[in-house]
Amino acid sequence: METIKIEILNPKAKSILDGLADLKLISIKKEQKQSDFMSLLNDLRKNSDTAPSLEEITLEVESVRSERYAN
Repeated sequence: METIKIEILNPKAKSILDGLADLKLISIKKEQKQSDFMSLLNDLRKNSDTAPSLEEITLEVESVRSERYAN
């Protein structure tokens, strides 16, 4: 099975594709919107110049873990 993405420029093409789908020659699946997670990643990547370093992230994770397990 091969998957391709098609942009429909003319409404007549949509009716042709619907006809092929009715004949069970193709299946039409609507493209899903970007997930919330992907939107968050894109927002974070926009601010990548201010992103914390790996060392800063590690220190923060260790700090939170030590607080959590101290109880």
